[in-house]
Amino acid sequence: MAKYFGPLRRPGRPFAWLAVVALSALALPASAGLPDTIERLRPSIVIVGTYQETRSPAFEGMGTGFVVGDGTLVATNAHVAPTMTDPVATETLLVLVRDENGMVQRRQAHKVAADLDHDLALLKISGPPLVPLPLGGSDDLVVREGQRIAMTGYPVFDALGVFPTTSRGIISAIAPIAIPGADSRLLGSKQIRRLKQGSFAIYQLDATAYPGNSGSPVYEADSGAIIGIVNMVLVKGLKENALSAPSGITYAIPILYLQELLRSVR
Repeated sequence: MAKYFGPLRRPGRPFAWLAVVALSALALPASAGLPDTIERLRPSIVIVGTYQETRSPAFEGMGTGFVVGDGTLVATNAHVAPTMTDPVATETLLVLVRDENGMVQRRQAHKVAADLDHDLALLKISGPPLVPLPLGGSDDLVVREGQRIAMTGYPVFDALGVFPTTSRGIISAIAPIAIPGADSRLLGSKQIRRLKQGSFAIYQLDATAYPGNSGSPVYEADSGAIIGIVNMVLVKGLKENALSAPSGITYAIPILYLQELLRSVR
């Protein structure tokens, strides 16, 4: 079943062992242009979470985001960025980003747009603009099955810290997000709702995602053009199995839907 990754919780010692496994799995041989691409994109990839001073830990990572537009907007999944509706609540949205000196900056954020059908959100962050990432979608960029891709994000943030990790793979399939089962009894409520709303193509990747990768940019390994956004992973059994027994099947929303959302806030 497909699962959205929820908030990351502070792990105990077993997580530390899993972190080593995750790092080993992500340390794959890189293509010739990938190291340069990662170095160029990494400063614009951030952690999205919530902050509450009276909570321990005060910051709770929810997922990954990346800078777009004029440099003051961060793209992520709608399920990563909860809507803060209580005007007197002490919990706020917060983005963590590493500056050029390696120091971690905290940026206040608030949601300015959302597309729930495609699980996308745009956050406005405080402070000076950051460098936006290049979005794909030009006439000469055609996403095809078998295309080499990479994704960078902050999986298992509480264990790995503010250090982005990258995995690479290919576009293994381009298929409708809601696929009817052979038996109607196998259709879940989410699939039924999606079929009623109308389906759309989604990218299936063979790169492994972990909790915290939601909202990570998916990009061409050599050019760095962003072509999609990680939003869910196929999990065998319980949600916790995403760490202990990852399926290696990840899904990403095509970038064209983010471009449409960006146009709505300009």
